[in-house]
Amino acid sequence: MAKGVLFAEMEDPAPTRFSATIGNSVACGLRGAPCKDREGDVKDYKEMSLAYRPSHADATYDMKYGVRSVQGGGRSSARETIGRVAAGAVAKKILKQFAGTEVLAYVSQVHKVVLPEGMVDHESLTLDQIESNIVRCPDPEYAEKMITAIDTVRVKGDSVGGVVTCIVRNAPRGLGSPVFDKLEAELAKAAMSLPATKGFEFGSGFAGTYLTGSEHNDEFYMAGDGKIRTRTNRSGGIQKRQNTVTRDKHETELIARGRHDPCVVPRAVPMVEAMVALVLVDQLMAQFAQNYMFPINQELQEPFGSPRHEPANV
Repeated sequence: MAKGVLFAEMEDPAPTRFSATIGNSVACGLRGAPCKDREGDVKDYKEMSLAYRPSHADATYDMKYGVRSVQGGGRSSARETIGRVAAGAVAKKILKQFAGTEVLAYVSQVHKVVLPEGMVDHESLTLDQIESNIVRCPDPEYAEKMITAIDTVRVKGDSVGGVVTCIVRNAPRGLGSPVFDKLEAELAKAAMSLPATKGFEFGSGFAGTYLTGSEHNDEFYMAGDGKIRTRTNRSGGIQKRQNTVTRDKHETELIARGRHDPCVVPRAVPMVEAMVALVLVDQLMAQFAQNYMFPINQELQEPFGSPRHEPANV
């Protein structure tokens, strides 16, 4: 048994009667059972109580709150995700029951071992295939390569990253809201809130920048079940002649009129700057109100400088 591992046992707060919820909030209680060498675990963190781990949240927590949890990192630890997974299990049941929606994720890259595109059939992929090995890669050959890559750095005391691919089958239409609460934005926020996440792609992701609009386009067509569907899932766009479907469900060709940019990337620069600035100023105000009005440790929680009253050049 590895040091520091906690085994959790589910507690049933009985929010159901006759196999149905009764209006109460659904809660999942977890009772942790510490491993045998608990005293050894505490000693393992002695050095970390004095020095900050690079690329961890140790220094950030001290600078923000003036205090931190040394044993395991507290809320910055990946242990907090157990609550997400428990709630996600309930969410997946609801999605399956009411919308026929399935959510599956698998490892598609570990360090330099990349699962080739098209190797996994997203239409027939099953949970059993994903859980068939320790790295959760549905392809046995590449799973072994990933395991070897991990073992190679593990024995050296090092680590590597990777990529998780998530697919949603039969997603409900029309989810999300315009402007700030688009579904892609909400998914990006949720994914980026996971520990150690450094990037997020939707559809073709950054690979779409290598394609032209005609290559990146998701054409609409009428499926055999009488529903409007897309032939691909790149989430791209184009304004030249293309195949599509009318509102009354007839296949046709469309040439979009009006003013359109052949490349919108340069126009996105001030938009990105604006959104980053908006998020930062929101967080700045929250930071001041939550942590700096009544600081715990002023040496660590460095206060902001005096406000500038002259106009800022931006």
